[in-house]
Amino acid sequence: MRAVPAPKVWVTGLTVGAIAAVVVLAVQADKGPKPHVVAARPSTSASAGAHPAPTKSAAPAAVPGGSGTGRRVVYSLGKKTVWLVDASDAARRAFAVWPGTVSPEPGTYTVGARNRGAITGSDGVKIEHIVYFSVRSGVNIAFSNAVDGASPPPASGVQTGGIRMRVADGTALWTFASAGTKVTVVE
Repeated sequence: MRAVPAPKVWVTGLTVGAIAAVVVLAVQADKGPKPHVVAARPSTSASAGAHPAPTKSAAPAAVPGGSGTGRRVVYSLGKKTVWLVDASDAARRAFAVWPGTVSPEPGTYTVGARNRGAITGSDGVKIEHIVYFSVRSGVNIAFSNAVDGASPPPASGVQTGGIRMRVADGTALWTFASAGTKVTVVE
């Protein structure tokens, strides 16, 4: 008669398998296509008989000086802008963000935990694509987007560390900023 493995062995085996799968997927995602910015030009009215204008790629704004080198996320507190920078130091995407009431100190951080699924933020808004990279005054600092795309101002008297963005930008940041990705915060 065979002995049945203890529950701890099953849980350990499943955990190891899940971690291995996540590592494989992270490596594959890192080698995949990089996000880019596409801006649509306004077109004339369809009732005027004109055809819609084609879309064209727009170059993101220049990455702030002093933000380091290599593949990284750069967040400017003053400009309220995030850049996704590839290994060759080229900005692949830049977009506006709406910070919470608690901001990270300027410096270099590393993406730690991530949460793709929808949860309720400390301000009561349903959020997704959460990328945590710092803690300040006991408040987690993370990039995220509201599930419904809204960007309401932070609730009065509530400490929030959420740096919100549009849904498309949240998806791009989620894809780019895997665990261990460098995040540089500048003034």
